[in-house]
Amino acid sequence: MAREDTASGGTAQDDSGHDFIRDIVRADLETGRIKQVITRFPPEPNGYLHIGHAKSICLNFGLAEEFGGRCHLRFDDTNPAKEAQEYVDAIQRDVRWLGFDWGEHLYFASDYFEQLYAWAEDLIRAGLAYVDDQSQEEIRANRGTLTEPGRDSPYRGRSVAENLDLFRRMRAGEFPNGARVLRAKIDMASGNINLRDPVLYRILHLPHPRTGTAWKIYPSYDFAHGQSDAIEHVTHSICTLEFEDHRPLYDWFIEHLDVPSRPRQYEFARLNLTHTVLSKRVLTRLVQEGHVTGWDDPRMPTLAGLRRRGVPAEAIRDFVKRIGVAKANSLVDIGMLDFSIRNVLNRRALRRMAVLRPLKVVIENYPEGKVEELEAANHPDDASAGVRKIPFSRELYIERDDFMEQPPKKFFRLSPGSEVRLRYAYFIRCTGVVRNSAGEVEELRCRYDPATRGGNAPDGRKVRATIHWVSAAHSLPAEVRLINPLFRTPVPSGGDDFAADLNPHSLEVLGGARIEPALADSSDAAPVQFERQGYFCRDPDSRPDRPVFNRTVGLRDSFAKELAKGGDPAQGA
Repeated sequence: MAREDTASGGTAQDDSGHDFIRDIVRADLETGRIKQVITRFPPEPNGYLHIGHAKSICLNFGLAEEFGGRCHLRFDDTNPAKEAQEYVDAIQRDVRWLGFDWGEHLYFASDYFEQLYAWAEDLIRAGLAYVDDQSQEEIRANRGTLTEPGRDSPYRGRSVAENLDLFRRMRAGEFPNGARVLRAKIDMASGNINLRDPVLYRILHLPHPRTGTAWKIYPSYDFAHGQSDAIEHVTHSICTLEFEDHRPLYDWFIEHLDVPSRPRQYEFARLNLTHTVLSKRVLTRLVQEGHVTGWDDPRMPTLAGLRRRGVPAEAIRDFVKRIGVAKANSLVDIGMLDFSIRNVLNRRALRRMAVLRPLKVVIENYPEGKVEELEAANHPDDASAGVRKIPFSRELYIERDDFMEQPPKKFFRLSPGSEVRLRYAYFIRCTGVVRNSAGEVEELRCRYDPATRGGNAPDGRKVRATIHWVSAAHSLPAEVRLINPLFRTPVPSGGDDFAADLNPHSLEVLGGARIEPALADSSDAAPVQFERQGYFCRDPDSRPDRPVFNRTVGLRDSFAKELAKGGDPAQGA
């Protein structure tokens, strides 16, 4: 499908649509090496997709789209110990949400188990694979290091007949888990450790989500991946840079097996984002250990979490295009993602007023019982969005941060004796403060100027600040969740100590917020801008009597600013 070009310069992909992978594809078509571009997005169904996967999705589906080819969605489901139908369903949902469709080309590596097994027997017959009885620890110890060659397995010299017999018995389920593996016979002295007789099959007595109990052995990812590409006639197998050292093994299998096509692997830099961990192992632990509420927690970098947070798919596509496709790894500031989100939401989101930390205001000279309907624009830059009516009454709520009893020099909002503009309404002046028994300010007394209706003074006087508000009697209670990055450090640990880098202020729940009546519909999932606060969306936890809103992104990068000055990021707007 065609898609609007919303990206601008400063990326590894220029405005003419060139990057090193697109240049390769373009050359392959021009030279006739291929007739049609066929790519694939091949996730393992052992977790939810994250924003790093979005880069791969946009690249693989985008290439097929640009060059008139097709992109397959294939699940490389070779490890039943970690895979589940839940993940298959979630991945399909996320790819569609991003705006892509694989049509009839949905595949599973498990569809090819019989063919992969036959090819493994072909390698045995050719003297290029053998059954090894060493334990996993022994195989690892004998593999060698980057500076020392590996040592041959004592079972490397088994005959073809013995290897075939043992491999078939492995398939039949005669041996327990870990008793034997099938390894390729390549080169234990290779400088590339991936070529030191890699494991092709391991014994695993576990049911598979698709094949049930039919198999007692399962192929390794490295063995299944390239051959699955070949079966599907994939022309460009695009992987992230960590698979660069696996490419010789990918090619070795393709060269030594009677596969129906010859795909080529190319690598690009994966997405690394500040204040974010994209390790699936860490993301799984975040869920399992209760650091977050689930895979779709709005603080998670999963596509499900970003969607629940209110991030539009268009913004993710725009972000991916802006960062481009490069060969070298780099670290992308999370502010770039926020920039794309704001760009999209600024155009799309209707404006509303909400007070997150309410402070009551009583306008003493406003008639009791009187209610006015004031007109407010739904979008300042889009007249077609229309207007709405906002009730105004004697008692209001304003943001607690918009009042200071003893303000510093450059504080222009409300303070004793000062005058401000209420958005869409009147000028008011603070005349008094009411305290509770603890001495805390709980209410303000003000007077309004009836001549300033609409927010302008006929005598030409000016005020330095405009603040938002809601009517106390007409506003609705709501819960607002302020979402900040899950990790407080720019480059958090992806190791076992990741929890030390978690941001204690990644979620702040404001249970006493008040929202204007136009936000009453608890089923409306459209994004909104809370004026002066940021962009928000309704959370699925909402109830008819109590909507819940997640902050998608602030109007500015308050998180980075608060961290820089050593403050509390949760207090930023």
